Amino acid sequence: MLSLVFIGIRLEQQFGFVRVGVIYLLSGIGGSILSSLFIQRSISVGASGALFGLLGAMLSELLTNWTIYSNKAAALFTLVVIIVVNLAVGILPHVDNFAHIGGFLTGFLLGFVLLLRPQFGWVEGQRLLADARMKSKYMIYQLVFVLVALILVIAGFTLGFVMLFRGENANDHCSWCHYLSCVPTSRWNCNN
Repeated sequence: MLSLVFIGIRLEQQFGFVRVGVIYLLSGIGGSILSSLFIQRSISVGASGALFGLLGAMLSELLTNWTIYSNKAAALFTLVVIIVVNLAVGILPHVDNFAHIGGFLTGFLLGFVLLLRPQFGWVEGQRLLADARMKSKYMIYQLVFVLVALILVIAGFTLGFVMLFRGENANDHCSWCHYLSCVPTSRWNCNN
């Protein structure tokens, strides 16, 4: 809940509750789809997939709006460490890391689409005379990110729903993926 407070408040103040709410909701659905495709013998509940979606959205927002940050390396390093540590906790037994991964990927892609900001200097350029040369609102790489992310989100949800409604087990298509959710050790067994 502390993650939701700190991450959610920061994103909501910058981008509004509608965009952050859409990312939160769709990341939760994306995490649930991936979880139900890989873990079919047990039930998993919680908001962690949606929370990881907000982390993914923060990362994509940082990458998309790279030019406006003053201490880029520190922001990127801090965010990556938080994500890696939280995903590492997910390899413990009885933690649904597939929901975390699905939520993170969904939020990461949706962040490119929904958390786009105009490039630095565009707002000031609007005040210039009409015949003065204007900067475009977005940089080319931002628009490419939007297009690629939108295609991947639509394709991912479509593929996920098709596999889910067909009753397919995603472990049949990926023999090593079960290690993303639990790594067996001498202290615990991942079979049950």
